Amino acid sequence: EYVEFTKKLTESDYSKALNKLKPGDWVRLKMPNGAFTFEGEHKKIALLTGGIGITPFRSICKFAKDRNLPADIVLLYGSDTEEDIIFREDFDRMAKEYNNLRVIYTLTSPAVDGSTWKGKTGLIDGKMIKEEIPDFGERIFYYCGSPKIVQYLDHVLKAELSVPDSRLMKENFPGY
Repeated sequence: EYVEFTKKLTESDYSKALNKLKPGDWVRLKMPNGAFTFEGEHKKIALLTGGIGITPFRSICKFAKDRNLPADIVLLYGSDTEEDIIFREDFDRMAKEYNNLRVIYTLTSPAVDGSTWKGKTGLIDGKMIKEEIPDFGERIFYYCGSPKIVQYLDHVLKAELSVPDSRLMKENFPGY
Protein backbone atom coordinates (compact mmCIF):
# COMPACT_ATOMS: atom_id res chain seq x y z
CA GLU A 1 0.00 0.00 0.00
CA TYR A 2 3.00 2.32 0.12
CA VAL A 3 6.47 2.86 -1.28
CA GLU A 4 9.40 3.37 1.05
CA PHE A 5 12.86 4.58 0.18
CA THR A 6 15.85 5.87 2.06
CA LYS A 7 17.91 8.94 1.22
CA LYS A 8 20.49 10.76 3.28
CA LEU A 9 19.53 14.41 3.04
CA THR A 10 22.53 16.51 2.08
CA GLU A 11 23.02 19.85 0.36
CA SER A 12 22.60 18.30 -3.10
CA ASP A 13 19.89 19.66 -5.40
CA TYR A 14 18.11 16.31 -5.24
CA SER A 15 18.05 16.32 -1.42
CA LYS A 16 16.81 19.90 -1.35
CA ALA A 17 13.97 19.01 -3.74
CA LEU A 18 13.01 15.99 -1.61
CA ASN A 19 13.07 18.05 1.53
CA LYS A 20 10.58 20.52 0.03
CA LEU A 21 7.97 17.79 -0.64
CA LYS A 22 4.78 17.83 1.38
CA PRO A 23 2.20 15.08 1.93
CA GLY A 24 0.04 14.86 -1.17
CA ASP A 25 2.72 16.12 -3.58
CA TRP A 26 3.10 14.09 -6.75
CA VAL A 27 6.37 12.42 -7.65
CA ARG A 28 7.47 10.20 -10.52
CA LEU A 29 9.26 6.98 -9.56
CA LYS A 30 10.97 4.31 -11.61
CA MET A 31 10.99 0.70 -10.54
CA PRO A 32 14.19 -0.50 -8.89
CA ASN A 33 16.73 -2.01 -11.21
CA GLY A 34 19.97 -3.91 -10.90
CA ALA A 35 21.04 -7.31 -9.66
CA PHE A 36 22.13 -6.57 -6.09
CA THR A 37 19.67 -9.04 -4.58
CA PHE A 38 19.53 -12.11 -2.40
CA GLU A 39 16.71 -14.61 -2.68
CA GLY A 40 18.15 -17.49 -0.67
CA GLU A 41 20.48 -18.85 -3.33
CA HIS A 42 23.51 -18.97 -0.99
CA LYS A 43 23.85 -20.91 2.28
CA LYS A 44 26.07 -18.31 3.98
CA ILE A 45 26.39 -14.62 3.24
CA ALA A 46 28.14 -11.66 4.81
CA LEU A 47 26.83 -8.12 4.40
CA LEU A 48 29.35 -5.28 4.81
CA THR A 49 28.61 -1.57 4.70
CA GLY A 50 28.79 1.82 6.30
CA GLY A 51 26.36 4.72 6.54
CA ILE A 52 23.48 4.89 4.08
CA GLY A 53 24.83 1.79 2.28
CA ILE A 54 22.73 -0.15 4.80
CA THR A 55 19.56 0.46 2.78
CA PRO A 56 19.58 -2.64 0.50
CA PHE A 57 20.62 -4.83 3.43
CA ARG A 58 17.49 -3.89 5.34
CA SER A 59 15.47 -5.26 2.43
CA ILE A 60 17.62 -8.38 2.11
CA CYS A 61 17.39 -9.16 5.83
CA LYS A 62 13.66 -8.48 5.95
CA PHE A 63 13.08 -10.73 2.92
CA ALA A 64 15.12 -13.55 4.49
CA LYS A 65 13.36 -13.21 7.86
CA ASP A 66 9.85 -12.95 6.38
CA ARG A 67 10.41 -16.13 4.35
CA ASN A 68 12.40 -17.83 7.12
CA LEU A 69 15.19 -18.66 4.67
CA PRO A 70 17.75 -21.14 6.00
CA ALA A 71 20.72 -18.94 4.95
CA ASP A 72 23.20 -17.90 7.64
CA ILE A 73 23.57 -14.09 7.45
CA VAL A 74 26.12 -11.89 9.21
CA LEU A 75 25.87 -8.10 8.90
CA LEU A 76 28.83 -5.85 9.75
CA TYR A 77 27.65 -2.25 9.74
CA GLY A 78 29.83 0.79 10.41
CA SER A 79 28.56 4.21 11.49
CA ASP A 80 30.35 7.30 12.75
CA THR A 81 28.41 7.45 16.02
CA GLU A 82 25.74 5.43 17.77
CA GLU A 83 23.16 8.06 16.80
CA ASP A 84 24.09 7.53 13.13
CA ILE A 85 23.09 3.84 13.09
CA ILE A 86 20.30 3.76 10.52
CA PHE A 87 17.46 1.23 11.03
CA ARG A 88 18.98 0.00 14.30
CA GLU A 89 15.61 -0.87 15.85
CA ASP A 90 14.65 -2.81 12.72
CA PHE A 91 17.88 -4.82 12.67
CA ASP A 92 17.80 -5.51 16.41
CA ARG A 93 14.21 -6.75 16.12
CA MET A 94 14.98 -8.90 13.06
CA ALA A 95 18.01 -10.46 14.79
CA LYS A 96 15.81 -11.39 17.79
CA GLU A 97 13.08 -12.89 15.62
CA TYR A 98 15.31 -14.60 13.04
CA ASN A 99 18.04 -16.81 14.46
CA ASN A 100 19.90 -16.92 11.13
CA LEU A 101 20.79 -13.21 11.33
CA ARG A 102 23.66 -11.81 13.39
CA VAL A 103 24.22 -8.04 13.40
CA ILE A 104 27.46 -6.39 14.49
CA TYR A 105 27.71 -2.60 14.68
CA THR A 106 31.02 -0.78 14.69
CA LEU A 107 31.56 2.91 15.37
CA THR A 108 34.26 4.74 13.44
CA SER A 109 34.40 8.18 15.06
CA PRO A 110 37.58 8.75 17.08
CA ALA A 111 35.37 10.47 19.68
CA VAL A 112 33.44 7.27 20.60
CA ASP A 113 32.87 7.14 24.35
CA GLY A 114 34.12 3.71 25.46
CA SER A 115 32.30 4.06 28.78
CA THR A 116 28.89 4.04 27.08
CA TRP A 117 29.57 2.12 23.82
CA LYS A 118 30.48 -1.52 24.45
CA GLY A 119 30.42 -2.64 20.82
CA LYS A 120 33.08 -2.73 18.12
CA THR A 121 35.04 0.35 17.11
CA GLY A 122 37.02 1.13 13.99
CA LEU A 123 36.66 0.48 10.31
CA ILE A 124 35.58 -2.89 9.01
CA ASP A 125 38.94 -4.43 8.18
CA GLY A 126 40.41 -7.88 7.63
CA LYS A 127 41.04 -8.39 11.34
CA MET A 128 37.43 -7.56 12.25
CA ILE A 129 36.08 -9.80 9.51
CA LYS A 130 38.24 -12.71 10.72
CA GLU A 131 37.12 -12.15 14.32
CA GLU A 132 33.41 -11.76 13.61
CA ILE A 133 33.11 -14.09 10.61
CA PRO A 134 35.66 -16.86 11.17
CA ASP A 135 34.11 -18.89 8.33
CA PHE A 136 34.51 -15.97 5.90
CA GLY A 137 36.04 -18.30 3.31
CA GLU A 138 32.68 -20.09 2.99
CA ARG A 139 30.58 -16.97 2.49
CA ILE A 140 29.40 -14.82 -0.36
CA PHE A 141 30.15 -11.17 0.45
CA TYR A 142 27.68 -8.43 -0.39
CA TYR A 143 28.97 -4.90 0.11
CA CYS A 144 27.76 -1.50 -0.91
CA GLY A 145 27.96 2.18 -0.19
CA SER A 146 29.78 5.18 -1.56
CA PRO A 147 32.40 4.41 -4.20
CA LYS A 148 35.07 5.14 -1.56
CA ILE A 149 33.64 2.53 0.85
CA VAL A 150 33.23 -0.05 -1.93
CA GLN A 151 36.81 0.50 -3.13
CA TYR A 152 38.10 0.14 0.45
CA LEU A 153 36.11 -3.08 1.06
CA ASP A 154 37.26 -4.40 -2.32
CA HIS A 155 40.85 -4.03 -1.12
CA VAL A 156 40.14 -5.63 2.26
CA LEU A 157 38.35 -8.63 0.77
CA LYS A 158 40.67 -9.23 -2.19
CA ALA A 159 44.11 -8.16 -0.97
CA GLU A 160 43.89 -8.88 2.78
CA LEU A 161 41.57 -11.90 2.82
CA SER A 162 42.07 -13.34 -0.72
CA VAL A 163 38.35 -13.69 -1.33
CA PRO A 164 37.87 -14.60 -5.02
CA ASP A 165 35.78 -12.37 -7.27
CA SER A 166 33.28 -15.22 -7.66
CA ARG A 167 32.29 -14.70 -3.98
CA LEU A 168 31.86 -10.91 -4.21
CA MET A 169 28.68 -8.94 -4.91
CA LYS A 170 29.05 -5.16 -4.80
CA GLU A 171 27.06 -2.02 -5.49
CA ASN A 172 28.26 1.60 -5.63
CA PHE A 173 26.02 4.45 -4.46
CA PRO A 174 27.34 7.33 -6.55
CA GLY A 175 26.30 10.91 -5.91
CA TYR A 176 27.23 11.28 -2.26
